[in-house]
Amino acid sequence: MTRFDLNGRVAIITGGGTGTGRGSALVLAQHGADVVLAGRRSEPLDSTAEEVRALGRRAVPVPTDVTDPAGCQHLVDVAVSEFGKVDILVNNAGGAETKSIAKWTDDEWLGVLNLNLGSVWHLSRAASKPMLENGKGAIVNISSGASLVAMPQAAPYAAAKAGVNNLTGSMAAAWTRKGIRVNAIAVGAVRAASLLDDAARYGLDPEAIGMLNGAGRLGEPDEIGYGVLFFASDASSFCSGQTLYMHGGPGPAGV
Repeated sequence: MTRFDLNGRVAIITGGGTGTGRGSALVLAQHGADVVLAGRRSEPLDSTAEEVRALGRRAVPVPTDVTDPAGCQHLVDVAVSEFGKVDILVNNAGGAETKSIAKWTDDEWLGVLNLNLGSVWHLSRAASKPMLENGKGAIVNISSGASLVAMPQAAPYAAAKAGVNNLTGSMAAAWTRKGIRVNAIAVGAVRAASLLDDAARYGLDPEAIGMLNGAGRLGEPDEIGYGVLFFASDASSFCSGQTLYMHGGPGPAGV
């Protein structure tokens, strides 16, 4: 179990106030990590930070627009200033509306790409600098099952997440020999605000969505957090450039 021990390590987690970001922050903190929480809204960041502190770990909330390269660099600078280093980066921030391809404006298309793919590019490059100086680090990119299938109602989001999968491999090829492992998790239907809001918008029962996978239920944010723990810890020391599909298993239709 010492392979999963994160004592003395510092993790930056984007989208850290809610959903899988919050779940990942709590799981990493339970295993010893101090965390820097990034997101656009202060209130959920502060709430998650208090939960982390209750576990006996340090937490610093940093309101951040991850689509802004300068904001990404500032986030990394705060982490280094507060803790002296960055060991783990969890690129979790993301999301998008759902609507047909013809209804997307050019600005909306670019916005989805910047949030879901651009943020991974900017933050990974910024965090890689202190990691390379330290000779060790782990980057975990949160992708989506949408990246692996045709998604006509979420085409920009699916395309951006497919880019995350590819970028994960490219960064792993560039940095693994220098000590930075880069992996991704393609997340299926998880009980998070984005899925619940979409279900309500379309009059769908979120529990029925979960029944489509092999497990027959929605995933919980902390379950994704344990996948993040695997890639962030020494338990995955021989693993880099991989995309793990965590979606509850193939359903009756085989997908």
